[in-house]
Amino acid sequence: MGRYRRRMYEEYGQEFTNDESFNIAYRKVKKIKGFYSHLKVYIIVNLIIIVSNLSRDFSMIKFNDNGLFDWNTYSTAFYWGIALLIHAFSVFGPDIFFNRDWEQKKIQEYMNKQSSNNNKWE
Repeated sequence: MGRYRRRMYEEYGQEFTNDESFNIAYRKVKKIKGFYSHLKVYIIVNLIIIVSNLSRDFSMIKFNDNGLFDWNTYSTAFYWGIALLIHAFSVFGPDIFFNRDWEQKKIQEYMNKQSSNNNKWE
């Protein structure tokens, strides 16, 4: 546990330990932080792999264009990117496109349409 998180937990932990909404929010924030750490490592490692495949000699002076169109250059980024998308979907869930606000708005919209159709003949 990091110093800041440990200090926050010690300060506010006793105050919110019985509060279920605090525990849910804490777990959600922890999942989001884990996803962004995964994304950061993904970007750094794949940049290193791609740059090292494009400049085969380690002086970074000579640019090797054979690696530009080589599948091995981008295969790690591709497959790891699929795993990163799965991780994003597990963290953010199906609420990415159809969140609760959208659902409530659609329900209200259909209820308004239904009530206007019922009032049309009166």
